[in-house]
Amino acid sequence: MHEKPEGAEFRRTVTLLDATMVVAGIMIGSGIFIVSADIARNVGSAGWLLVVWLITGVITLTGALSYGELAGMFPQAGGQYVYLREAYNPLIAFLYGWTFFLVIQTGSIAAVGVAFAKFTAVLLPAFSESNVVVRVGGITVSMAQLLAIGVIVALTWLNTRGIRIGTLVQNVFTFGKIGSLVVLILLAVIGYNHVAIEQNLATFWDASRVAVGSDGSVLTTALSGIGLVVALAVAQVGSLFSSDGWNNITFAAGEVVRPQRTIPLALTLGTVIVTVLYLLVNVAYIVTLPVRGVPNGATPLEQGIQFAAADRVGAAAAEVMFPGIGAILMAVLIMISTFGCDNGMILAGARCYYAMARDGLFFASVGRLNRFGAPATALWVQALWASVLCLSGRYGDLLDYVVFAVLVFYVLTVAGIFLLRWQRPDIERPIKAVGYPVLPALYIVAAAFICVVLLVEKPNYTYPGLAIVLAGVPVYYLWRWRAVRREQLFDRNAEVVSQPERQ
Repeated sequence: MHEKPEGAEFRRTVTLLDATMVVAGIMIGSGIFIVSADIARNVGSAGWLLVVWLITGVITLTGALSYGELAGMFPQAGGQYVYLREAYNPLIAFLYGWTFFLVIQTGSIAAVGVAFAKFTAVLLPAFSESNVVVRVGGITVSMAQLLAIGVIVALTWLNTRGIRIGTLVQNVFTFGKIGSLVVLILLAVIGYNHVAIEQNLATFWDASRVAVGSDGSVLTTALSGIGLVVALAVAQVGSLFSSDGWNNITFAAGEVVRPQRTIPLALTLGTVIVTVLYLLVNVAYIVTLPVRGVPNGATPLEQGIQFAAADRVGAAAAEVMFPGIGAILMAVLIMISTFGCDNGMILAGARCYYAMARDGLFFASVGRLNRFGAPATALWVQALWASVLCLSGRYGDLLDYVVFAVLVFYVLTVAGIFLLRWQRPDIERPIKAVGYPVLPALYIVAAAFICVVLLVEKPNYTYPGLAIVLAGVPVYYLWRWRAVRREQLFDRNAEVVSQPERQ
């Protein structure tokens, strides 16, 4: 492999357009087409469904605006990992990087890759999850899993050819998905469904939570006061996860042109674009489908948003708009969306492991660049573990576990702004956090409140997530011990070489 010297730097070729497309392209995956069903079951009305997405947008944008200051202070590869290292210590940074590699990024890459395969099966049934090609004991491998791995490998190879290839793919697919969503929104609003609108307006602010019993019965609970507040917080899990990934461009800061200016702008533009799109997509759902429905409904209109088949709200809306071909059109749109999303995550994620390796907290080869200026080894290590998660089939559970951990790290990172202003007031800050100290403080309070609610309401997900994070503590000290041992051996060898040759 043709590698650059150990101290080689990335090439700064990523423009504002490229960076914005990375932000938006990673944020828009398959979640926007699915998670509104679960949100609707938690809040029960069109008005509160939109409020959930609006709250998510405000929280996300506030976080992005806060990250602008950190991006200006530390414009090198590694992004959030670097921010946590500088604000706290290497252990906190490693725990983030450990969780990021083990589950957050690789699990997301696997999940989005399988989502691509699932919707490919709508057009090409051979790639269905039910088409099992290998069965060994309790382990099965389907064509959907193999296709997902194939996509991950192909995109990884493209990204080893350099950042320009990666951003070109990202730009094409992000423009494609944004354009497709705009068309979907316009067609839904123009061809609105009278029945859906009447039902949704009649219950616009009537909040309720529905649950399906083991016998198929539906239990509906009216919500108000603190119950509504808790429901809104719990509902954030899906919408926040669908809006996650906006921070990924910070990992590639070492390749961004004028990063102190470009990254804050890209974070702002990307999150604004996606927040507006997400709100309008949900408006499209509301004018096409009733929010409330029944699980055994015979048609998408009877099932409503709450009980759309397999939670595929986007496909249900498309089927109502385009009977007979709606599912195919939506499958193509989601294929475009997930392909571009996976490319962006693959491109960005490897830069985090690169930074960890440069700090001696990952394999040394992961911290090197190939002749195209790409962290090829980091890319392939990421692809290998994401492929293992694809085969395991457990990536979905793992991602549920770490939603809480992701929020905790976001809180720590934004809190780092306050710490760094106190600890290092003289460091250059080309851009300062918008609305400091009010907006960053509000972000911390809002995200922390959601974390507390999740600890109480969803302990089966939050505590395993904490366990995954804390499992990195002994691993960190193992890496530190390994680094010390390597330095000691190096010093001994150097001492031997420097001694005069005895006669």
